[in-house]
Amino acid sequence: MLSVIVNSRDRMIVSAALLLREKGLTGTSFGDVIDHSGAPRGSIYHHFPDGKSQLVEEAVQYAGSYVAESIESAGTIEALRGFTKAWRKTLERSDFRAGCPVVAVAVEAHNEAPRLAGAAADAFTLWQEALASLLERSGVERARARRLATTTVAAIEGAVVICRAQHDIQPLDDVSAELETMLLTALER
Repeated sequence: MLSVIVNSRDRMIVSAALLLREKGLTGTSFGDVIDHSGAPRGSIYHHFPDGKSQLVEEAVQYAGSYVAESIESAGTIEALRGFTKAWRKTLERSDFRAGCPVVAVAVEAHNEAPRLAGAAADAFTLWQEALASLLERSGVERARARRLATTTVAAIEGAVVICRAQHDIQPLDDVSAELETMLLTALER
């Protein structure tokens, strides 16, 4: 995980992830990434010889790892609350323009860059596995932990999409409250 961004390659990866949140896959260009990251213009092809698909794949991997690590570093309910708090901050600070870079790539990935759909799937799997692991360590049966983790990731990501469309934070609050009740019930058994 990139705890400190120390070089132009890392800055470009993080910038790509941030830009994907607002501009999506097709709307994010190499020029946007160079401008956002402040990296030298010629360095992008040096660091990403396979082009935009390589940069986007690595940005999705970065986002996947970043979120998975934040889940793994907390308890189940704390992870949910932290995830919700982070999304609230992101949505409100961006005036509901910023969404999830992984979702952006998942919905726009196509046959010309099949690796991108795979990177998005891998990121979602990382999140689901991190949450399922927390639940299992708390005594939830493996299959139920997996289902709860999938439900949680899908519900939060869906709530973010609805928040953006409605320009309103309430869907995230509603989903988070119901997920917390669901997870607490599972943990109490």
